Amino acid sequence: MSKTSSMGRGIMAVLAVGSRHEAGHAGGTVADIAAGLGKDRSQVSRYLRGAEQEGFLTRTNQRTYSLDWSILTDAQLLTERRLQSDGGMALDTLARQTDEACFLGVLHADSTVTIGESVPASSNLVGSWLGRPYPAYCSDAGQAVLWEASEAEVRTVFADVAFVRHGPNTPGDVDDFLARREAAHARGYSIVDEEAEPGLYSLAVPIRDFKGDVVAALQIVGIKDRLEPRREECVAALVTQGEWLERRLGYQPQG
Repeated sequence: MSKTSSMGRGIMAVLAVGSRHEAGHAGGTVADIAAGLGKDRSQVSRYLRGAEQEGFLTRTNQRTYSLDWSILTDAQLLTERRLQSDGGMALDTLARQTDEACFLGVLHADSTVTIGESVPASSNLVGSWLGRPYPAYCSDAGQAVLWEASEAEVRTVFADVAFVRHGPNTPGDVDDFLARREAAHARGYSIVDEEAEPGLYSLAVPIRDFKGDVVAALQIVGIKDRLEPRREECVAALVTQGEWLERRLGYQPQG
């Protein structure tokens, strides 16, 4: 049996254990996993032992296999570190290519918070946004970080939020926000056109991690009269850097 084949079957066994967790079970015996996979018990036993040796699974005294959650914790910590290090590289490259202010934002409650920035002196934007929250409902980062959230989840995020007007085009309510997010889905990136403040224009794409979850938003923010006419070229650079950062975070697009 080839190494690749063995590895693939080992991953299949790990996923089978994960499926049992998702179904509410504590884990599964070799017999449980083999039955679920429709495979021979002796083969499945080898794959499970290999996954245990690699640190993906743990085995109880009752000979039940379960996921070793420390692997996921370590992977999550690695994602956070890569968002800072590789995110900084993506921001610097994007700022250099577009000559505009570029930001990396995450969702915190009903606001977005900037965790990285690269602001060229020529961008005409003054001051740092690092660590500063901004209402997600009128932010391009807000649309991007909630890119794949269900309608119910979005409504929960904004359940207690008053949609205060910050610019001439600020969304009026959660339905307005959802409609703008749908338009962003159709084009593949979000646009905030004087929603955050008068004269401000911004673009963003979602950033996914190794689990396929949206964990951040990569943004270009600038003066409308300067950025809007260059939208297409800036979007091309934004998408390229967004895809690069996602690869660094371990994201693998399906299909």
